[in-house]
Amino acid sequence: MTGKRDFDVIVIGSGPGGEGAALKLAKSGKSVAVIEKHIAVGGGCTHWGTIPSKALIHLVRDYSGQYTNRLARNQQVQRISIEDLMQGINDIVDQQVCSRQNFYQRNGVKIIEGFAKFVDPYWVEVTGNDGVIRSYSSDHFIIASGSHPYHPQDVPFDDRRIVDSDTVLLMEKIPSSITIYGAGVIGSEYATAFRTMGVSVNLVNTRSRLLEYLDEEISTTLSYHLRDEQGIMIRQNEEYESASLTDDGVILKLKTGKVIKSDMLLWANGRTGNSDGMGLEELRIAIDHRGNLAINENYQTAQPHIYAVGDIIGFPSLASAAFDQGRFAATHIVAGKSDIPPIRDVPTGIYTTPEISCLGKTEHELTENRVPYEVGRAFYRNLARGQITGCRFGMLKLLFHRETLEILGIHCLGRNAAEILHIGQAIMSQPAPNNTIQYFMNTTFNYPTMAEAYRVAALNGFNRL
Repeated sequence: MTGKRDFDVIVIGSGPGGEGAALKLAKSGKSVAVIEKHIAVGGGCTHWGTIPSKALIHLVRDYSGQYTNRLARNQQVQRISIEDLMQGINDIVDQQVCSRQNFYQRNGVKIIEGFAKFVDPYWVEVTGNDGVIRSYSSDHFIIASGSHPYHPQDVPFDDRRIVDSDTVLLMEKIPSSITIYGAGVIGSEYATAFRTMGVSVNLVNTRSRLLEYLDEEISTTLSYHLRDEQGIMIRQNEEYESASLTDDGVILKLKTGKVIKSDMLLWANGRTGNSDGMGLEELRIAIDHRGNLAINENYQTAQPHIYAVGDIIGFPSLASAAFDQGRFAATHIVAGKSDIPPIRDVPTGIYTTPEISCLGKTEHELTENRVPYEVGRAFYRNLARGQITGCRFGMLKLLFHRETLEILGIHCLGRNAAEILHIGQAIMSQPAPNNTIQYFMNTTFNYPTMAEAYRVAALNGFNRL
């Protein structure tokens, strides 16, 4: 077909990747449409993933009295009801949807409801929830369709007793016991959330230690805290053999012969890209076994005018990274290049209890690469702010080059770790020689604050040289 197309760019998916792309394009003067298969915008991040799970974690912490003041510690803690929990989560999701909707409206981005399928490189058919099919054309496309939990064919998911991270929050009552298969970020976060609610938790890890990509000291400390302080039963190096429903629960059999019975099984082992049925194979766009799309350094697929960002391209599968990827792809469409630097060091925030956040290299990586480094630590229990607030469990760990003092890695464990990390990130991202621990040694921090941990850790490490 010839003639002017309906839009300059069509974005498929309204999650963080789609939003970052659409808003950047609209502000650059492009005509933009976002196709969203669900009734409300926001994607999986807003409706099933990041927002509701973090809302759950915050709400159960509040109800547990975990962060209340010292005077309230001996009072009886109110047990949260499923009704209060779901109402709180839904209120937060509704606020997020309203905010996202306003962003699109203010920037003149058209929202098209339905499922998009390519019929040729420049046209998509959109099947609405009413069954009506409409066609739209565009000069460029950005696929930001996200991902969904992986379902093995031999596991009988029923959305009530055997659930995944998309359906776990549809529960009608809080279980007395839960088995979580998969101890990645999602599994570990839900393990501590359910345990905080007073649920007996079995956490089955298919690897030798929790969150193996973390610095080993942080990972080991997390395991200790979950097991010894919270009472979570962690089983390492295990694989499932079968999962079955009974009249009063779920039985998970492991290949080692272990049998675990619980009220609910949460399957949290892997995700699959939402690429099925989109007509991408006919366009010769490569799709791997997990539904992820292959891209180049500019987020272009095999069709140069079709880009892909977010969970649909796999690692790192973070909302924060997806938003930046969307902006990068949009800038490339507008200018033919991007002045946004490629995403390399992405901060990781893991909202377990205790919270974890990290950026840069681990000790293992630096040792393998024979980089001369030193370690500086600051423990929450030694900080005045930590003692005042009762947040005594936690640590900030700085890894830096012994000769140049350049910051190589930041690892934080404890309350507000994901917030505290960004102080170090700002300095670590500076060009040499401004990216060293000397900034923290020579800076006056408000006292008492948790931010002071950077000065303490920097001096701790420097004194070892």
